[in-house]
Amino acid sequence: MKIMKSLSLVLLVASALMLTACNSGDSFETDSNITVYTRDTTSGTRAGFMGGIGFSEAESSDDVLVEGFVIKDNTGIMTSMATDEYGIGYVSLASLTDDIKGLSFEGVEPTVDNVINNTYGLKRPFNWMVRQSGDFPNETVEDLVEAFIAFLETTDAADIINNAGAVALPATQTWDDIKADYPVTNQDNSGVTVRFGGSDSIQKVAEALTQAFVAKAGNFVADHDHTGSGDAYKRVVGDQKDESVGKDVGFASRPFKDSELEVGGVALNSELYGQLAWDAIVAIVHVNNPLSNVTADDLKKIYNGSYLKWSDLISE
Repeated sequence: MKIMKSLSLVLLVASALMLTACNSGDSFETDSNITVYTRDTTSGTRAGFMGGIGFSEAESSDDVLVEGFVIKDNTGIMTSMATDEYGIGYVSLASLTDDIKGLSFEGVEPTVDNVINNTYGLKRPFNWMVRQSGDFPNETVEDLVEAFIAFLETTDAADIINNAGAVALPATQTWDDIKADYPVTNQDNSGVTVRFGGSDSIQKVAEALTQAFVAKAGNFVADHDHTGSGDAYKRVVGDQKDESVGKDVGFASRPFKDSELEVGGVALNSELYGQLAWDAIVAIVHVNNPLSNVTADDLKKIYNGSYLKWSDLISE
């Protein structure tokens, strides 16, 4: 009798699991409306995404987007895709998690290898910018920032960048090869704060880099406050640099605009900005969405309102 009861219980559990699996695959209703999520017009991710799908007019204008679109930051879009079964958005490859589904683009999977071999089409640069010489809170902060930028060009930093999900630029020297050039890193800097900000898409990479560099540079305090690519310029060399939100190092997940490479009509010294890495932008959906691949044309039609239902993309 106990054996029969145990067998019945096993069969019941197995049936429930099969039913759940069946329902999860069949429950997606393709005639549902597409909920479109996007970043705001200052976002480097938005600029890279819209430009990459051939919808450049949407980089800086909401007027051309589908009616009813939702604006969220990077974290907000990922959170929404984990709960909104009929939504679509886009995030940096460095931000992608198992809680959401990243779509292939033009038949190519969004992977680091495919960014490196240049087969994945939706990619953009990660850039950095620092304050002008003499405009730092003090000389120690300026020296630490100079050392940090040098660190970014080492193989040590390249490994960190790649592990954080972005794609590092080629590097040949190690930090040990150049650290003697930056004596500030040999002293106790535990009472010194260096302020980092800009793109929230780069935050994961930036925090990984500073966490490693802090230990190599006298244990200074790395303060991170990432609010968008537009703030990389505004808060480092622009009109907010002397406010409480001012930063010493800013990151942008897009090329800097011409207007961001000058102050008062004077061009910035080219040593004040540069490229950190490459990144891919990934269109994302809920894990229950059966869609696995999109084209640039598909995405443009979703974002301009030509495609309003999932049935426009997914055939029964």
